[in-house]
Amino acid sequence: MSSVDRPQGPPTKTYDSALLRACRREPVPHTPVWFMRQAGRSLPEYRRVREGIAMLDSCMRPDLVTEITLQPVRRHRVDAAIFFSDIVVPLKAIGVDLDIKPGVGPVVARPIRSRADLDQLRPLEPGDVTYVTEAVGMLTEELGATPLIGFAGAPFTLASYLVEGGPSRNHEHTKALMYGDPELWAELLDRLAGITSAFLRVQLDAGASAVQLFDSWAGALAPADYRSRVMPASAKVFDAVAGYGVPRIHFGVGTGELLGLMGEAGADVVGADWRVPLDEAARRIGPGKAVQGNLDPAVLFAPREAVETQAQAVLDAARELPGHVFNLGHGVLPDTDPDALTRLVSYVHEHTAR
Repeated sequence: MSSVDRPQGPPTKTYDSALLRACRREPVPHTPVWFMRQAGRSLPEYRRVREGIAMLDSCMRPDLVTEITLQPVRRHRVDAAIFFSDIVVPLKAIGVDLDIKPGVGPVVARPIRSRADLDQLRPLEPGDVTYVTEAVGMLTEELGATPLIGFAGAPFTLASYLVEGGPSRNHEHTKALMYGDPELWAELLDRLAGITSAFLRVQLDAGASAVQLFDSWAGALAPADYRSRVMPASAKVFDAVAGYGVPRIHFGVGTGELLGLMGEAGADVVGADWRVPLDEAARRIGPGKAVQGNLDPAVLFAPREAVETQAQAVLDAARELPGHVFNLGHGVLPDTDPDALTRLVSYVHEHTAR
């Protein structure tokens, strides 16, 4: 089905939700709230259902994906669900030999260091991830008017895992390839852009109402390198899903110097981490974009009054912005008290009710 044949815009039942209205920079009944990693280790019910089940296996079981995705919606009353997955799922689905090792993260058996290594990256087909289609269908039925945000890793972050062979502090192999063999680098990111686009289209075809592209490691880049060597691949992803007419969100960590470029890449909403106040983030991003963020996740370990003071500072910084989605400046930390998240959602809703 071509983009011309697809229905334009998100599913009708979620169109007027607070989240989608904020993403479109329209008036909202209250500032919408959701959290990155809201479905995860901070919830005891998550730990119970995941007990004895490997991370990648849990991402490939529609029943588990559905249950885990719904848990924070039930508990916290957030304004959106985020599809439970991992950024390496599409790579695993096309046959890349990798695993997620507890306490380490994704580990790749054969890192990409030469042109011959690119043969690991074939295009992703919908049939490779039928469990995603099934899970999204189950979720949208359960969620009703609550939007489901689709999920994928950005080409640069995926490339970093593939080239380094796992998580990296300095990204030395990644940058060596980027600078030393620019043609191979460009082909690597282009292939990953195609895989990521296909993964998001599967979720959108099954009924997701918005998508977020996570570029977790983009903050390791200088602006000039991001613009010339990375932004074209991210732009390709956003362009590939533009025809769906759903909000497209872009988020990275440590990307204060990249916010304007991330906005240029094609997203409708740009997420800021906690290092840049939202009013300044909006200035850097430029007009025409909604802004997401950006409470420091560590603040949730402080007493309730301190959490509310810091949350109000975020809301004050966003007061004049035409579109604001309240979130953390990165993911929920594993030892976060779930009740602190529930109280934070209530606080934001109560103090922004129109």
